Amino acid sequence: MMDWTDRHCRYFHRLLSPRARLYTEMVTSAALVRGKQLRLLEHSRQEHPVALQLGGSDPHELAQAACAGAAAGYDEINLNVGCPSDRVQSGRFGACLMREPALVGDCVRAMRDALADADRPVPVTVKCRIGVDDQDDYAGLQHFTETMLGAGVEVLAVHARKAWLQGLSPKENREVPPLDHERVYRLKREFPQLVVVINGGIATVAQAQAHLAQVDGVMLGRAAYHDPYLLARIEAALHGAPLPSRDDVLRRLRPYVEAELARGTALKHISRHLLGLYQGEPGARAFRRTISERAHLPGAGWALLEQALAPCRDAA
Repeated sequence: MMDWTDRHCRYFHRLLSPRARLYTEMVTSAALVRGKQLRLLEHSRQEHPVALQLGGSDPHELAQAACAGAAAGYDEINLNVGCPSDRVQSGRFGACLMREPALVGDCVRAMRDALADADRPVPVTVKCRIGVDDQDDYAGLQHFTETMLGAGVEVLAVHARKAWLQGLSPKENREVPPLDHERVYRLKREFPQLVVVINGGIATVAQAQAHLAQVDGVMLGRAAYHDPYLLARIEAALHGAPLPSRDDVLRRLRPYVEAELARGTALKHISRHLLGLYQGEPGARAFRRTISERAHLPGAGWALLEQALAPCRDAA
């Protein structure tokens, strides 16, 4: 979700789902430690619980980045060992690290040791794939999991596709390798002490509920981004929470939007995350078009979002 789940997106998603754990886009440890780009840790108190997702392969550097994340107030530090992009591979992190479980274990231990003296407990978790390239059997995932447990990992989020690091684009890696949810279920059965969160191909409330009968949690990515109201529907189904209207969610976002505009944030940086709010509803196309065509213009503000919303209200 790089370049997608920024702080504006997370604030919006929190309005839709008060209980979900939100994750940042992946931030490289090098950017925080060597680049000193601590602005990447900026977030709102309203986002919590929120996890910082890190990318990297240097244990010492990751330990420093984890400490920076904990100091910034994040509730969890998540090491990404699942991203298949060329950009990630060239930096020796992401999915290519599934070939090096011992190194991942060293990274996790370094982060956990560094956080041991933190003022509050901040867990270190891992997100991975079921395999990479020719790792096409359960044994590879089993060994990786055993190594993570040995390093002290208690929560493992598993994207139920393997990654092809050569020959497939990042987009194709989200669609071409077949999903194997059963492999993740088996992982939970064989490692009952591990909190297993499943990811991949989850796009409906019914699918989320079915997975939760087998594992401990579900993780949504692009499905929740393109149809963010899905988060509210899942929240209502799992927790019996009242289902807010889309209009109500947008109204509750107004104070945040106006505060950000006053800080100098351009509307386009916030509004791009709202495009899917009325997905499948009458007026949705006009809503998206108005925002897409005008949010970048000088002076664009809340009034534009009201204009975008008008066709949806008229069609209701």
